[in-house]
Amino acid sequence: MNLDTVKKKITKISGDSYETLEDLIAIEKRIRVSVNGKEILSLYCTPIMVKELVVGMFMTEGIIDGSWCIDRINISFKEDVFVDIPADGKISIDDAVITSGCIGGITFPKRLKIEKAKDNFKIEARQLCEVFRKFQNASSLYLATGCVHSAGLSDGKDIICLAEDIGRHNAVDKIIGYAILEEIPFEDKIMLASGRLSSEIVAKCAKWRIPIVASRTSPTSLAIEIAEQGAVTVAGFVRGNRFNIYTSPERILNNTP
Repeated sequence: MNLDTVKKKITKISGDSYETLEDLIAIEKRIRVSVNGKEILSLYCTPIMVKELVVGMFMTEGIIDGSWCIDRINISFKEDVFVDIPADGKISIDDAVITSGCIGGITFPKRLKIEKAKDNFKIEARQLCEVFRKFQNASSLYLATGCVHSAGLSDGKDIICLAEDIGRHNAVDKIIGYAILEEIPFEDKIMLASGRLSSEIVAKCAKWRIPIVASRTSPTSLAIEIAEQGAVTVAGFVRGNRFNIYTSPERILNNTP
């Protein structure tokens, strides 16, 4: 079963030409997340890398205060996607905020403790541009449908993991969840993003002390403040061989690629 796209008939108009054909459409489903059988939240997403999404969100936002077993998460794909997490800890979602954007994620801003990143990671500007080109070319679901966001984790040379989702926050959570599950360290990595760098996305990266966050668009003012607080390097408008550095430029060598 294909979980990311479905074929639908469309009418394509080009000037005076009308054509009926099948096109690939990105699938959107609701995920209903339960803890010990009790539903606590739901969100809409692209139903791939569901475990990574849930792990990334729960670990970043601290939704469960106490022990829970990642290996025992149960996922059931039906009309909705049902996820159940066995846990002994206390559940708290009282300060949940639906994040900015048309398909918002969920964040708990009061819980995210931002500490300054301490690393020696550096990358040449031209190398960052090359990695970002690889990232954009790897976004197969976007290239097929044109309606999803992408996030990726890179070591400065290769794309270690790529995630796509209708929600840009979800894509970042999937990357974080993947890295946690695969025990990939964050301190020498770059988070690559296709969409706007909002405060929530930069805060998620700062929480895990990811040293560089790069996007093809710009950060918001609050995202810059959070990046400064966490000593995170934010690069925006990465297009071709150019980009802007908004915070902590010392990690990027030869700032003119």
